[in-house]
Amino acid sequence: MLARTADNLFWLARYMERADFIARTIEATLRLEYLPRGGDGDPQTEWFSALEAVGAHESYEAKHGEVTELAAIEYLTFDRDNPSSICNCLEYARANGRAVRTALTAETWTAINDAWLELKRFEATRRAAKELSRDALAGFLDYVKKASLDFDGACYRTMLRNDGYYFNRVGLFLERADNTARLLDVKYHLLLPANEEVGGSLDFFQWVAILRAVSAATAYHWVYRDRVKPWLVADLLILKPSMPRSLIYCYDALDRALDDLARADGLSGVAQRQARAVLSKLERSSMTEIFQGGLHEFVTDFIEENGRLASAISEQYLFV
Repeated sequence: MLARTADNLFWLARYMERADFIARTIEATLRLEYLPRGGDGDPQTEWFSALEAVGAHESYEAKHGEVTELAAIEYLTFDRDNPSSICNCLEYARANGRAVRTALTAETWTAINDAWLELKRFEATRRAAKELSRDALAGFLDYVKKASLDFDGACYRTMLRNDGYYFNRVGLFLERADNTARLLDVKYHLLLPANEEVGGSLDFFQWVAILRAVSAATAYHWVYRDRVKPWLVADLLILKPSMPRSLIYCYDALDRALDDLARADGLSGVAQRQARAVLSKLERSSMTEIFQGGLHEFVTDFIEENGRLASAISEQYLFV
């Protein structure tokens, strides 16, 4: 496979997964806004945290300065100046998919193209109304999540298991691992106001919102059969192999996809070794050790390792 084709398939999956994550982050933030807070609570803390979670705070601040709900939602959804806005993610995904149209099944291309066409309809509605109402915004976020599910399902059910499929899966799980880690870190490091108690009602509802953001609220109760506790949420999203958005699940899938690529081309390199090392580290970890060493430090190290793996994959397969 040409390096350019591999690159397009890799980034197609990353952009579709990123759009889904941003939509879920906005939904979770809207829920957090309705939570009761103390007199010192900053009502814009949640939107600052949402921007941090998707890595867009610095670019937002350069354009808007003060964080407000309307400006943050606009920046995360339709702002063309934000490279990671939902609008841009879906545009970039379609551009990558169109460039490798012959490497995709008809169902996969239809899922991507239908998402793009629906995006244009939402953009037209927004231009006519100046801004989306809460109901229209909820409909838009539901559409983005459905578009991602349709794309993922089409890939899984119709693509031939060859190098094109493996590059697609590598991109998806690399992005998903990064997103889960950032969401965990933002909750633990930024969300809870200084005057609030860890384990208090606000802390509890924030963790519930995080679980809902990754569609894990029901899974949590199935696995632990207990009230929501921070260390159990972290355990589910870091070390639970049966949770599709956990770090260990993503890296198990990454490791297998990279091994499949190595078998296909007869070469195993730095990318395979790095993925295996991170997976081994996760398999050896326990939540007791992670919390003793600091969840923020653990997640920060993971995000950096995930970034190094992305660079290794690009260099090994000549994306750059």
